[in-house]
Parts: sequence; structure tokens; C-alpha cells
Amino acid sequence: MGRSIFTHDRTGSVILSSFLLIFFCATLSAQDSTDFFTSDYMRYEDHIYSDNIKTVTLEQEGIRLSEPIIELGGSDRLLLSFDDLDGDFKNYNYTLIHCDYNWQPSNLNDNEYLAGFAQDRIENYKSSFNTLQPYTHYELIIPGRDVRPMLSGNYLLKVYTEDAPEKPVITRRLMIVQNRATIEATVQRATIVNDMNSKQEIDFSIFHKGLSLANPFEDIKVVLMQNGRWDNAITGLKPLFLKEEELDYSYDEENTFNAGNEYRTFDLRTLRIYTQFVKDIIKAETGYTVVVAPGISRSFDRYVTENDINGKFLIRNQDGRDDKLESEYVTVKFALKHEILTNGNFYVFGALTDWKLNASNKMVYNEDEGTYEALLFLKQGYYDYQYVFLADGKRIADESIVEGSHFETENKYTILVYYRPVGGRYDQLVGFRKLSTR
Repeated sequence: MGRSIFTHDRTGSVILSSFLLIFFCATLSAQDSTDFFTSDYMRYEDHIYSDNIKTVTLEQEGIRLSEPIIELGGSDRLLLSFDDLDGDFKNYNYTLIHCDYNWQPSNLNDNEYLAGFAQDRIENYKSSFNTLQPYTHYELIIPGRDVRPMLSGNYLLKVYTEDAPEKPVITRRLMIVQNRATIEATVQRATIVNDMNSKQEIDFSIFHKGLSLANPFEDIKVVLMQNGRWDNAITGLKPLFLKEEELDYSYDEENTFNAGNEYRTFDLRTLRIYTQFVKDIIKAETGYTVVVAPGISRSFDRYVTENDINGKFLIRNQDGRDDKLESEYVTVKFALKHEILTNGNFYVFGALTDWKLNASNKMVYNEDEGTYEALLFLKQGYYDYQYVFLADGKRIADESIVEGSHFETENKYTILVYYRPVGGRYDQLVGFRKLSTR
């Protein structure tokens, strides 16, 4: 106990100690939100099922960091991209599954919501070059020529190999909206006195002219999201007031989010010089290791305005010409100086961990250094992240223990409005609104 999570050999390479491999295996528990009995268990959420798959993004084509939402019948398209570290070519296929507002499969046949075919092959792929870690980069445009959504609503994108359609490789959530309702919304400091310094409140109204609502409390469902995250999304809100062609959701508590803090950042766009918050760069024959400057708690610090990308990442490479194919994969070491806590675990958290809490991003305490440590294998780019704490028996992590939570923090919010008329067989996505605290 107390050994570092990584050690240097004479060539400067980095190896995981066998002790910690045993430790990781022994400490897997039910509190990890993505632990299932089998790795290919189908989940209707954003998930990566294979260790060889890395750097999965799904966003609007040409708009970096955007959410995977497009209009039904519009000109916008979505771009899925991912890397296969096996470095070979595989016949990856994909399909789309229509889901209800709560991400359960709709009671529809695929020919009722898809035009063309129910599945197709991913044909756009290229091999990396000038990298120590070989990989194959895949891209997919949605809607495609042969698979086109016909209905609004939630869709689960499922990627699988041609020879094993029952085993998902990637699943990603996306939304197709047909705007039939108008949303007016504001973000403000929380109304409740005890929450004023740490939370943000989203008040909104839905104007539903043209929608036939027999029971507004059941026919309309809403989802509130912070920075595109599903892990802390607010669901289940009912209208507080009913007005003529207007549903009012001006709650004081139920529609509040922890404001959090601006995300920590580190810059991997170059491996030739030490960039901001990079403490060390170690090159070996087998690859690079980058040591991020150790973090300390910010929970009692005053709020400081800083630029971030709200927990996401951008793949960039200043050492080559092609971000997608020349960006190197590196082992990144994180360290958090903090007293040991026995009632839960710390995690590295953000889009770089797929917004998940599991064994791969769980931090291990190093008694000799007095730090929690973790290793992640990441592609060159610019990254946001946080240190969060998951208490035993909980499902949602607490960022305030290390990062603090300030009402001034810049956050982006999304409001989704779903509608199912009496006798309807699926949930339509009829409203979509984005707003920011700044």
C-alpha cells in the first residue's frame, strides 16, 4: 500500500504496478455507475463497450462542441467519429433505434421511423500515420443516404461489427426535433436563500398553440440538461401553472442545478514543450506519458472567472497537419492532493471519461505522496476535467467537495419538450431551447 500508481524504468517508460492492477480488480463495486455483469450489456445511453474504441464524439457537422440535435427535414447533419486502436479495418455497421423521452425503446417498427434501410455500413475510415500508437479513424454522417429518420424524438445510435450485431460497440444518444412549441426561458441565481450562492435556476414557459393537450400534466414531458450532460439531467417536472396556451414551470427548487465551478484544463496539443498545467512529458519507445500538474481543492476559494469549454474536449495537434490522423495517444497522469476519505471514491470526470464513473477513471490513494492518482489514455487535444467524489451508495457524484460551487459559474443549458397526444404511440420532440448564464 502506498506505492505510486506508476513507476519509471531506466528508459523513462511508464508501467502500471501489478499491485494496483489487483487493487483495481478488487475494488470494483456496485457504486460504479457503468458496471454491469457483461461488457456488451445493451444500454440506452452514451457508452463505449470495447477497450479498443477511443475518442468518440457526436456533434453537429461543422460545429465543434455542439449537442447532437438537428431539425427533422432540415439541412443540418450529425457527425460521429471514433478511433479503433487495433489499427486494422473492421466492418462496422450502425442502426438507429427510436426511443421515448425516458430513453426506452418506442413501440414502433423500424420501417415506421426510418426511410431507406434499417442499418448500413460505416464506409468512411482512414489509418493514422506518424504516431507511435496506430489506430483507424472512422466517421459517419447522420442522416445518411440509406438510413434517414422520419419522425421527431429521441434516437439511439448503435454501432456494431457486421459479424456480431447483437454486441454493441458504441451507443450514442441523438435528438431529432420538429419545432411545434415555443419556449421562453431565463437562467438566474437560485431563489431559495440556502442555495443562492451555489445553484442556478432555470425558469421557463412552454407556449403550445397548435398542440392538442387533453392532460397537460401527462401529454407534455420536459428535460433540463446542463452542458449537454445526461448524468444530472432534470426530468419529471410538471407545469406549476396552467394559462391559456401556456405552461409555466417557474419553480424555486425543482428546476435548480449545482452551478459548479469553471473546469480545470490541460493542453496536449503539442508534446514538444510544456504547455499550461503540464508538469512533465516523458517519451519512451512505447509511447508518451504526460503528467498533469497536481490539483488541490478549490472548495473554499472565491470564484474566479476563467475560460473553459464546459467539460468537453477538442482534438488538436500542433505537431502535425492532420488533427484526426496524426494526433498521438498518450498516457496522462492525474494527481489530486487531498486527505484520504473512506466513505467513497474520487474520480477524474468530464467528456474525457464519457461523463462516467467507473474503474478506469477512479483515483487510487498514494500514501507516500498524499495524493489520489489516476491514468487515462487520451488523444492529443485540449481538455476540460474536474475531480468529483462519489459517496458510497450514491449514483450522482459531488463536484463541490473539491471544486466548489458558485452561482457565477458559466454554464450552458438545454430545454427539451416532448409531446405525446392521446392515443399516440411515441414521444415527439416538439421544442428545443438553448440558453447560457452569459
